[in-house]
Amino acid sequence: MNKKIFVQDLGERDYKDTWEYQEQLFQKTLDLKIANRREGTDTETPNHFLFVEHPHVYTLGKSGDFANLLINEKQLEERGATYYKVNRGGDITYHGPGQIVGYPILDLENFFTDIHKYLRLMEETMIMVLADYGLNGVRSDGETGVWLDVGTPFARKICAMGVRASRWVTMHGFALNVNANLGYFDNIIPCGIRGKAVTSLHAELNRHIDEREVKEKILKYFSQLFEAEMIIDTATVQVQ
Repeated sequence: MNKKIFVQDLGERDYKDTWEYQEQLFQKTLDLKIANRREGTDTETPNHFLFVEHPHVYTLGKSGDFANLLINEKQLEERGATYYKVNRGGDITYHGPGQIVGYPILDLENFFTDIHKYLRLMEETMIMVLADYGLNGVRSDGETGVWLDVGTPFARKICAMGVRASRWVTMHGFALNVNANLGYFDNIIPCGIRGKAVTSLHAELNRHIDEREVKEKILKYFSQLFEAEMIIDTATVQVQ
């Protein structure tokens, strides 16, 4: 059972390129698991955690509704944004500068075999990070992610999540709004949920937030909750 997680910070990288890189890591782990089962071996499977910041992009989950994208192809181009339909759960979301995106590619059999627990622990990681900034992040029933002021007219989402899993291997992950331009969310119905706003650490605290510090907190709490050892690849760390 391998509880070491190899961490890479990819800096700013195109969504499609990162998606393809995720797929490579995901498939290698799947192939190793299949080989272990076929050959009766027990070679350790690796775990990865990617940090990345994407240029402006909208992504739609496999069961999402395209109607939740409120602008056309020409308007996307005018806004310097791209669009992809992807193989994760969830509906439509936005990624862009000032947002910390995390993609854990884990073999959950190294930790526990419960996808709901996996999502809840990712949410708990973000709730603990927000608490360090004096914010009370909470869950909203039936709506994956982390919110503020749930149950009030001012409910707003600060962290979106969507994952894919096969044979207990995960990919995709979370997007935490830190210093993001929230105006880009006006072009979609975020996560397909009408009538609820989106926010960021910057908007809540009215100051620029050190993204390096936020990433360190994410790794700290993720490591604690998953009882994992985070191995930082210093050669690829590119914190903006």
